[in-house]
Amino acid sequence: MQLWYTRCPLPTASGVAIDLGMLDEAFRPDGITVASLNASPDMKVREAHFDHGQANLFRQGGNIPPIWSRSRGADTVLVATNFIDEYQAIVAMPGSGVNEPADLRGRRLGLPRRANDSIDYWRAMCLKGFHSALRVAGLAPGDVTFVDLPVEEKQIAIGGASQRGTLWRGGARARRQSREALALVRGEVDAIYTASPAGAHLSAFLGAHTVVDLGAHPDPRIRANNQVPTILTVDGALARNQPEIVARYLRALLDAAEWAAGHRAETLRIISEDVAATTEWVTSGNGEDVHTRLRPELDPASLAAVAEQKSFLLANGFISADFDMDRWVDARPLAMAAGMSAGSRHERAAG
Repeated sequence: MQLWYTRCPLPTASGVAIDLGMLDEAFRPDGITVASLNASPDMKVREAHFDHGQANLFRQGGNIPPIWSRSRGADTVLVATNFIDEYQAIVAMPGSGVNEPADLRGRRLGLPRRANDSIDYWRAMCLKGFHSALRVAGLAPGDVTFVDLPVEEKQIAIGGASQRGTLWRGGARARRQSREALALVRGEVDAIYTASPAGAHLSAFLGAHTVVDLGAHPDPRIRANNQVPTILTVDGALARNQPEIVARYLRALLDAAEWAAGHRAETLRIISEDVAATTEWVTSGNGEDVHTRLRPELDPASLAAVAEQKSFLLANGFISADFDMDRWVDARPLAMAAGMSAGSRHERAAG
């Protein structure tokens, strides 16, 4: 039997479990192999990160692509959530006159448009961030001008296949917001949305001014976006026919999260490699205690945030069909995993 996994370049229990070999150990006794989508050179297999089109796939990461794929009829179930706050901000260049939320009125906001990706999750993420910022300012979308910024490069590159490696290659990741950053510097737009450790780094590099600090807002509905919360989805047929396999996978992630909480330096090293940022930017972007917050759960507040995200995507044309959240969520595998004995303990010395 072959299981597949994929994870976004974010802090996840999956990243820790993969690095420590916990998934391999959990399934090796039964002759079950576990591999990254990145192990396949087939672009159709690799793009299952977005459309969930690969059998026996586990996906942990941003919530927009799984919502999109489910709305298109993908047979998936949502088995866990994880709410880790991150740096999110609307930023502008010094001297632009855009200094506080109210200054966004009448301004040009840069909105990327990726023409060659099946789901333009980054555009949706930016638009959600802008809508949240406008709510903070007491403004409406009609009070600003959204400027399309075309991007031809695909998020997932061809090549670079490896058994455990991430789909997110360095060059593509480094250029994720280059079009927006250049538009801001050139004065083509007045403000952009940015997020994550990479976003914190970008803001510092540009010397940009924070207009709205979304990541620090007290209302979790303002902080919620594609990467907050992350979700874990799995092939629906696998969950129905072999729930113990899904539970065992989740048990490995629970073990990984427990290990991470006690091994800060090593966990930061693992996260840094996944998100392609130094540990300084990881802690700036996700908090000093990020290593303690990786445990998979099914938190009602997180599920409510995912439901609100679904409504946003539907209202703004990113998905064309609604679906029942209650029928999408399956709490049984996580409950089964919690009742399983913990796997072998990893005592790797902290780096």
